[in-house]
Amino acid sequence: MSRVTLVALLALTLAAPAIAQQQETDGQRWAREWEERLHNDFGYLARYRADNARLIPVPNSLRVVFMGDSITENWASKVPQFFATERVGRGISGQTTSQMLLRFRQDVIDLHPTVVQIMAGTNDIAGNTGPTTDAQVQGNIMSMVELAQAHGIRVILASIPPADHFEWKPGVKPAPRIAAMNVWLKDYAGRVGATYADYWSALHVGDALNPAYGTDGVHPNEAGYAAMAPVAEAAIKQALKGAQPRRMR
Repeated sequence: MSRVTLVALLALTLAAPAIAQQQETDGQRWAREWEERLHNDFGYLARYRADNARLIPVPNSLRVVFMGDSITENWASKVPQFFATERVGRGISGQTTSQMLLRFRQDVIDLHPTVVQIMAGTNDIAGNTGPTTDAQVQGNIMSMVELAQAHGIRVILASIPPADHFEWKPGVKPAPRIAAMNVWLKDYAGRVGATYADYWSALHVGDALNPAYGTDGVHPNEAGYAAMAPVAEAAIKQALKGAQPRRMR
């Protein structure tokens, strides 16, 4: 092998990682980062740690925190005007209820909101962090509700939005589990004095997400969030009845 060929081969070898990185798709990058976080920061507490530290209390305001997964995270990014003064988005793409429970103190309780909306369950049904029974999902949700209420935080329990398939988990048929979980969520909200927000009814066609409200069968677009907004406003109004601003530290 000539010296020129050897030098060229060495240069190609050194450049290979950079070339591979350039060829990595958004989906592949997300999967790689997700896998890394599962081992290093399971609840992804790093996601909002700095944002939480920068939050400044607004005197005499009634803060509402939205805890959830990508549907909540995208809501805050696609419709930032909905998250006006003292509405705080704390959604993280892909998360299950076990991960939300892990970060509930940091991303909800320590922000001293008057109200928290919990929208969760889609990714448990998808099995994002492994197989999870409905009873386990319900237990995680109950723990979040109990933590909130123990700290004087009023709770909105959101329905799981409609979905009849998951693009990232082919073969999973989520609609029956979503329907069963929503029956439980509504009943449980009534039993513990929480407000139930029925986003499923605002977004569905049959068992599926209305194509006008989202093209991948799971995530709402701007029109979808516009359909969700009146449901959210009504739920917030109900949850805030008689509420007084909380002292924020």
